Amino acid sequence: MLDAIQSALQTEGLIWLIIAVLVAGVVRGFSGFGSAMIIMPVASSVLSPVEAVIFLVSAEVLGPLPNLPNSYRNGAPRDIGLLILGAALMLPVGLWCLSIMEPTAFGWLISGIILALLVLMMTGWRYRGVLTRPIKFITGCLSGFMTGFAGIPGPPVIMLYMASTLPVKMIRANFNMYLVAVDVILFPTLWLTGQLQWSIVLLGLLAGIPYLAANVVGARLFNPDAERFFRLVAYGVIAAAALLGLPIWKG
Repeated sequence: MLDAIQSALQTEGLIWLIIAVLVAGVVRGFSGFGSAMIIMPVASSVLSPVEAVIFLVSAEVLGPLPNLPNSYRNGAPRDIGLLILGAALMLPVGLWCLSIMEPTAFGWLISGIILALLVLMMTGWRYRGVLTRPIKFITGCLSGFMTGFAGIPGPPVIMLYMASTLPVKMIRANFNMYLVAVDVILFPTLWLTGQLQWSIVLLGLLAGIPYLAANVVGARLFNPDAERFFRLVAYGVIAAAALLGLPIWKG
């Protein structure tokens, strides 16, 4: 075990992974989302596509747990169940697409998706209609595919709720519950499809320790009255992470 830990600590680009994890933890603890959009561009710049996804899900196993009870009280668990049902159906399809993806193209795609999402989020568009069960299920399907293919489960769900008129506290709680639930189904799916790499799992678990602490800090910083300011900061961090993940920085 000691040799495995030493090997994990010698991973090239480890310092960037840790910085990304710390920043992502604070953002996730405060807003309930954003961690994958910060971690994945950085992880995809130093790890292979599959390794980046494994690192993300392993790091997120522990981090959000301290905030989960409060999210359950403030959120809508039934909505999360419907989203997860759709996600579970499409997750294996996304993983299969990931397994045949070329690393450089993957890096461009990840950063492109995140930058496009960021632009949409910053427009402030709102959906005034009813969030029906079919809408939630389809959103879950899209999220499941993106989870397997890009390691980013949040974009469809984030757009669904950020474009709604629901209270900020409920939106934040739903984000946190959904992302935890996705990690729960992603880990065994990776194992069953033979794509799980235990050395990367260990690396992610080690990174999960500072990630957990950062989540706690972010949760304590949460204040609905300061939401607008923090969103601006989060948008800047997400944009920087997407730009850092561009393949142009390699070599």
